[in-house]
Amino acid sequence: MTARKTLLDQDGVQLTVDDAVATVTLTNPTKRNAQSPALWRALAEAGRLLPGTVRVVVLKGEGKSFSAGLDRQAFTPEGFDGEPSFLDLARGTDEALDAEIAAYQEAFTWWRRSDIVSIAAVQGHAIGAGFQLALACDLRVCADDAQFAMRETSLGLVPDLTGTHPLVSLVGYARALEICATGRFVHAAEAERVGLANIVVPLAELAAATDDLTAALLAAPRDAVIETKALLRGAGDRTYDEQRIAERAAQARRLRDLAGLGE
Repeated sequence: MTARKTLLDQDGVQLTVDDAVATVTLTNPTKRNAQSPALWRALAEAGRLLPGTVRVVVLKGEGKSFSAGLDRQAFTPEGFDGEPSFLDLARGTDEALDAEIAAYQEAFTWWRRSDIVSIAAVQGHAIGAGFQLALACDLRVCADDAQFAMRETSLGLVPDLTGTHPLVSLVGYARALEICATGRFVHAAEAERVGLANIVVPLAELAAATDDLTAALLAAPRDAVIETKALLRGAGDRTYDEQRIAERAAQARRLRDLAGLGE
């Protein structure tokens, strides 16, 4: 048996790895795992540190909330210590502002890599950046107390941490617009009904349900899961006939690999 290893523990983010399973934990429960640029840099670093053995990444938050979103200190004139304030960024050049937001987004992009399957285990509040972090993952297992909300528009902003594409893909344009423009809460039962949540369980069963899903994902051969994920991720951008071609090519690779004829 391999021992669980801690590869990162900084700025409210901990990364542990146990063979094929990595766990990323938000570790600031006293602030309901509020997010900051430092936390985003740590999340991006967690993605870079993943060993090649990892097949499933579980994302969870300590305490009562998954993540209550952006730390409100970001909206003060002084911002975070050692960081440019949002007001300072707004006064800068278009190029500098775009580059800074792009750097923030790196914390949210790697969860859908083709070589892993990511699971967000969500309890309590997942608001704004917290909602978008849950959306960044492939799958969501939710406690029955989970509450999602996209509050950016109420602050005069837009969701810019990669959340809009997966939200529309999951629930459709009209419902996504209504959720974002009103900023209302989507509770666990609705989240499951509209496709935001794959599974909803009592809070006490969240960890066990996440473990069960992880085990099920690990049961299939890795390369078959990777090829299937790539097929499904690309389906929305292909025509029906283009998807048929992609299926044939993927299956040919699988058959050759199983026959020992792969590259």
